[in-house]
Order: sequence, then C-alpha cells, then structure tokens
Amino acid sequence: MSRGSLRLNVPEPTGRPGQETDFSYLHLSPAGEARRPPVDVSPRDTGDLAYSLVRVLDDAGQALGPWAPQIDPERLRRGLRAMMKTRAFDSRMLIAQRQKKISFYMQCLGEEAIATAHAQALEAGDMCFPTYRQQGLLLARDDISMVEMMCQLMSNERDLLKGRQLPVMYSYKRAGFFSISGNVATQFVQAVGWAMASAIKGDSRIASAWIGDGSTAEADFHNALTFAHVYRAPVILSVVNNQWAISTFQAIAGGEATTFAARGVGCGIASLRVDGNDYLAVYAASRWAVERARSNLGPTLIEWITYRAGAHSTSDDPSRYRPADDWQHFPLGDPIARLSKHLIHIGAWSEQEHEKTQKEVDARVNEAFKEAERYGTLLDGHIPPLATMFEDVYQDMPWHLREQLAKAGA
Repeated sequence: MSRGSLRLNVPEPTGRPGQETDFSYLHLSPAGEARRPPVDVSPRDTGDLAYSLVRVLDDAGQALGPWAPQIDPERLRRGLRAMMKTRAFDSRMLIAQRQKKISFYMQCLGEEAIATAHAQALEAGDMCFPTYRQQGLLLARDDISMVEMMCQLMSNERDLLKGRQLPVMYSYKRAGFFSISGNVATQFVQAVGWAMASAIKGDSRIASAWIGDGSTAEADFHNALTFAHVYRAPVILSVVNNQWAISTFQAIAGGEATTFAARGVGCGIASLRVDGNDYLAVYAASRWAVERARSNLGPTLIEWITYRAGAHSTSDDPSRYRPADDWQHFPLGDPIARLSKHLIHIGAWSEQEHEKTQKEVDARVNEAFKEAERYGTLLDGHIPPLATMFEDVYQDMPWHLREQLAKAGA
C-alpha cells in the first residue's frame, strides 16, 4: 500500500480578515444541560465536564439547570456594577495611552465576568496569582483605590511600586493579589507552591491562579498540574481560553482536537469547561472549586470559554490577523449584557438603572483619573526619584550599590 509523504498538521483559525469566523469549533452545550457532580467527585468522573460546557443563562436571561446558584440579587447587582466599572476603567486607560500619558495598557474587554464573579467566590486571605487581564479582581473591591491603580500605570510619584513594574502589573498583598509577572505560566507553579505551603502550615487559605490558553504550552503548566495532583494542593487553576494568544490562535497551543480542561483530567485533577461570559456559571463553578479546595479534596482546573474582544495590548493590531467584527459574532455574547438581561428578567434591574449606573461609573473613573494625573504622567516627567532604583532590596545598602548610586548622581 502506498502511504505517500509524511506531513505535519498546522492548525489554522476558522476566520481571517475579510472572512467571517466559523465558531462551530467551540462545541457549545445548551444552558442548564451540564450535570453538577458532588464536590467530592473523583477527578476521573469529571471527564464529560471537561468536554461539555457549564452554562446557566440562556438567551432569554433565565437561569437554568443544576449549576444555577442560590445567590442574592443584590450580590448580582454588585457584580454587574463591578463589570461595568472594569470596562469603564479599561476604556479610560486606553484613551490615556493614546494620549501618551501612560506607556502601555492591556484591557480585558469581553472577559470581565471571569475575574469579578470569581472574586465573589473567594474569602479574605485567599491568594490570587493573576495575569494582566484579571484587573477585575481589584476593581470588584471597595478597598482598592482606582487612583492608586492609575498611578501605577503612569509610574508617577505616587506609584506604590515606584516605577519598577510594567504598567498593568499590579501588586497588592493586602488584597491577596500576587505581583503580576510578564513571564507567562509562572502563575500556576507559584500558586501551587503557595497552596502547598498553606496546607503544610495547617492554614485554611487557598490559592487561585490564571493563565491564558497559549500559556498551556509552557512547561510550567505541566509541572504545576503534576505537583497539584500529587499533593492535592488546595488550589484553583484557571485557563482563560479567549481564543487568541496575541496573534496565535488557540489551536496552536493544543485546543484543536481536545479541550484545555481535558488536560486536567489526564493529570488526575477534577476539571470543568465553563462559559466564561456567563456571570452565574462563573460564580457557581468557582464556588464549587473553592469548596473542593477548602475541604481537602484537591485542586480543580477550570477552562473558561470567552473571547478577547479587544487588542492583546496597545501594541497590537488584531485586524491584521482576525476579522474586525469577530466579537459581534461570538456565540457566548457580552457578559455585561447577559447579566443585565437576567437581572431585568427577575425584576432586580432596569434599562433606566443600567443607563444611570453607567453614567455614575464613568464619572467616578474620570474623577479618579483627574486626581491621579495630579501626581504626574509620562508627559510631565513626575516619576519616582532615580535613587529608588537602588532602594528596598537590602535593609542596609551594600557598598557596591552605594558606589553605583553615587556614580548615577542620585
């Protein structure tokens, strides 16, 4: 038998500029169809949930199925406001970058539910290991100042990190928000190690980490899964599958013939594939995983299906590699619109209240930005003193740094 020449498979996206994307590759499940297993389920028995899709909200805004959470409408209203605040913050910072007041920015447009709903499921003391698209974890809180976050973006004289971190790479110990790293996939191994330490100390705090679909191709992803499984670390491992790793389609990282959630099952970790644009589904899945971790039942891997509606960063032009109107055709819709529709459906929201809230949120963001500008922007050079480059490493500065400081004339 003639076998012919060998050839490689190079995955291609189903849509390119000028060609509408075929989203049938997502393999969606109807709202309410996915089963909800007990929290003590064996990881091998979550195999079907790694290929189906946990969804709660249908197109009419109804909450359906076993994953529909018993949650107070006021908490959902807070969640909606948090998503609106996050989107407004992103929009204003994008403008600031175009005005050259900050050097760089990364928004989470279309992905707001993943961070804000997850934040409601955690408890004080839990530690988050986020990427640069989970700013919603901070913006969902009332004790984190938008002015502080904006000052970090502008690296000005009130930047708590003194200009040492790239804009958007926040660090808030008091909020359980681990310093963001530009090196992808590091969050997983760090979170597993932190969770193991928590268990060793007999603590009750858990860890939660996020990476993107492209980062699953890194060795850190696989190393983290091995340690999490072997030691049953109290950790939640989130893979945000927003379909694109900069200009690389998610299939290049291995999402073509299987799911990213299925990798967790293969490593002996309970795994879920969840609609990341469904606030109720995100909250319910997060609560389920939190209960597993806190009950010494081990880690959970969750693949959130969403879409990166904006550019990867302000340095990216997505119209070069995908259809410009892709987000409008994404079948899982807009997380803000979907939660708003649900709240209206249950009589806890209205179009008028939504419009009023949007104006209030926009005003608060603009007011915060005006205050942050008073401490300096990239345009006026109000940056931390040069001497801060040499400080905060040693309690007593060693001779070689004192010598370098003197040479720098600082």
